[in-house]
Amino acid sequence: MSDETVKLAEFAVGLGFDDIPDVVKNRARDSIADTIATMAFGADFPWSRMIIDYARAMGSGGNSRIMGDGDAPVQAPFAALANGSLAHAFELDGPTSPSSGVHPGATMVSSGVAMAQELGSSGKDLLAAYIAGAEVMIRIARATKRSNETRGFHAPGTTGPFGAAVVCGRLLGFDEDKMINALGIAGELACGLVEFSRSGTGAMVKRLHFGRAAEGGVLAANLAARGFTGPNTIIEGECGFLRVYCDDYDMSQLTRELGSDWLTSCISMKRYACHSTGHTPVQAIIDLKRDEGFTADDVESVTITVGEKELSRHNIRDPKDIMIGQYSVPFCVALALIGDANDPRTFRDADVSDPEIHALIERIRLVPWGSSERPSPIATVTTVKTRDGRELKAEVSDFKGTPDNPFSPEELREKFLMLTRDRDQAAMSRFFGRVQNIEDEQSLEWISV
Repeated sequence: MSDETVKLAEFAVGLGFDDIPDVVKNRARDSIADTIATMAFGADFPWSRMIIDYARAMGSGGNSRIMGDGDAPVQAPFAALANGSLAHAFELDGPTSPSSGVHPGATMVSSGVAMAQELGSSGKDLLAAYIAGAEVMIRIARATKRSNETRGFHAPGTTGPFGAAVVCGRLLGFDEDKMINALGIAGELACGLVEFSRSGTGAMVKRLHFGRAAEGGVLAANLAARGFTGPNTIIEGECGFLRVYCDDYDMSQLTRELGSDWLTSCISMKRYACHSTGHTPVQAIIDLKRDEGFTADDVESVTITVGEKELSRHNIRDPKDIMIGQYSVPFCVALALIGDANDPRTFRDADVSDPEIHALIERIRLVPWGSSERPSPIATVTTVKTRDGRELKAEVSDFKGTPDNPFSPEELREKFLMLTRDRDQAAMSRFFGRVQNIEDEQSLEWISV
């Protein structure tokens, strides 16, 4: 062992705001704005209301806001639980590219804003804390080589508490010892299983994994602040996170180019309300419909060349509810053929028992990529055969919102306003502008949508 946990804690504590490149700050600002919008959109779903009701019943009396819910503030752990769940309530929060099994916004904006509002922290404090957390958490995720998910864990629920603990520890002004303890405690709180995708039932729990990770970070930091201790080898130890949760891992990823290679820059923002594995074929369908002018009625068959993960976990032919539908590549492609996949309300309002959708799913086939090199881990080739004999093909390696195909400032603003369309648009436009300059804000009690 070479004390990777200690080195990560030292980095998280020592990172200065002026040490961070402007391009990294820009990506973090965009991620914060994007995540707040996903929380606002996610607040009205039945599963979200259950969690909000719980948070309000148990957490009254604090200073932290539940996004999309206009009632009184609650205590920080309950706001983090609710907001983390809301951020992932409808598959709209950003992962990373290449995928590492983390969703930085859902676990760290939720915990960070809750803690910042509780403490009266500034926007500059939050932005630096978010970047410190992302640099640590994404490295831990890369070290897993996604083999925690191969075992059946849901990666964001296992890695999320680490990032949330760093964010909260920074806001609490931790020294190195306290940050080490916060990480040590966070590792004990890792949780989340993907059985929902295998059984086809109970997918509400997928949303809870992100809320629990955010809540766990708040808990870990607050206990560490009071002198509670955790193992200083929680990540790399013989019975630490990587060896216990993962079938395979790469310990060198934990500190590789720490402070020079800024992994915050790999944060992605989603465009469609579905799992990342569905994004490239959905984008292919949108592009082909626009360029070739066909409709769902014109489609004879669709063949999608995908990787092993899509075949084993996301080739769901008969989803039982919309949450499982969002996890199903055939369902998402069928929905994109029928409606406007750019609008998350198309997914929200979809009927998984719709005969038209099922008839299309019957004509959609996923096939393995084969021996040729895949341009990216999420690259797909979508081939549409039409009833009039045309064969239309599109290869998409990176969907809109990834670092290699980023949103423009106007496109990000457009998504923000789309997700908050049910609110005063002039107020939401002003809100978006404030988040884009969040380091100028002396307090953050205004963050509530």
